Amino acid sequence: MGKSTHCVASSGMKKGPWTPAEDQKLSAFVQKHGHGNWQSLPQKAGLQRCGKSCRLRWRNYLRPDIKRGNFSLQEDRTIIQLHAL
Repeated sequence: MGKSTHCVASSGMKKGPWTPAEDQKLSAFVQKHGHGNWQSLPQKAGLQRCGKSCRLRWRNYLRPDIKRGNFSLQEDRTIIQLHAL
C-alpha cells in the first residue's frame, strides 16, 4: 500500500495550532541545518509534530521570503486584468 502520508494520532504527535515556541524551534533548526529531510526533522529539532506538519508550517508561514501584507497597485491591476481573460 505504500507509506502513510499523514500523521498518526496514536504516535504521540501533537495536533492543533502551533505555539510561538514551536515556530521558533522550527525556524532556528531550518536556518541552521536546512530542510533536507522533513521526516527526520521533527525529532532532531525537538518537536512533537510529524514531518509533513513541519514542512507545511515552514512553506506556508515561516519562510523568510514569504511576502506579507496587501497587494500593491500593480499586483491589483494584474489580477484584475488576468481575471478578465
